[in-house]
Amino acid sequence: MIIAIDGPAGAGKSTVARQVAARLGFSYIDSGAMYRALALACREVGLNADCDNEQIIELAFQLPLHFEDNGTRIFIGERDVSVPIRASHMGEATSQIAAIGKVRPAMVAQQQRLGREGQSNCGGAVLEGRDIQTVVFPDAELKIFLTATPNTRASRRIGDWRNQQQGQQQEIDLAQLEREIEERDERDSSRKDSPLKAAEDAVILATDDLSVEEVIEKIVALAHEKSKGNL
Repeated sequence: MIIAIDGPAGAGKSTVARQVAARLGFSYIDSGAMYRALALACREVGLNADCDNEQIIELAFQLPLHFEDNGTRIFIGERDVSVPIRASHMGEATSQIAAIGKVRPAMVAQQQRLGREGQSNCGGAVLEGRDIQTVVFPDAELKIFLTATPNTRASRRIGDWRNQQQGQQQEIDLAQLEREIEERDERDSSRKDSPLKAAEDAVILATDDLSVEEVIEKIVALAHEKSKGNL
């Protein structure tokens, strides 16, 4: 089984997908982390999305990405980049890189390869991102579209950031972060290549009033329903 989970930034896709995979014993593939890793690699070699598209596309095809520890760590070659790709400035950089049309075929091919490996090795795979259900695995047995209001997602991001800072005090502008999320939503949903949208047969879950555990339970139940008790 392939479970495809899409949705806008901050909807809780990564946390939910990782836990759903763990519950079902499936492989977890974080496509967002793959794009972040590419953005990090571009930043480190000085490539700019505004003027270096051809070089970025070439790098996207060549970047040796793989996951370890059931998707909790992502590597470029032998280097673990799980922490640096989550820096606050990497979100905007990733969105700009992802908007380059010819980057996506390279990343899609890698996602499909990893998904098939997950099916072969673990009996299934859970992938999350922004076009998994519409482009990467349009025939996925279960498609989920997670969403939440920009205010909810901004508040979650601030909470996560504060937890990561381990008590350090720094003011974060909620309104500014909410505006940035809205701008990113507009850019992701209006791009010509693989826009962010729910597939026609996707289950849409608004997570504003749901705990992470409640979202996980709903998706696991849907997976069991789809499998007719074979999981």
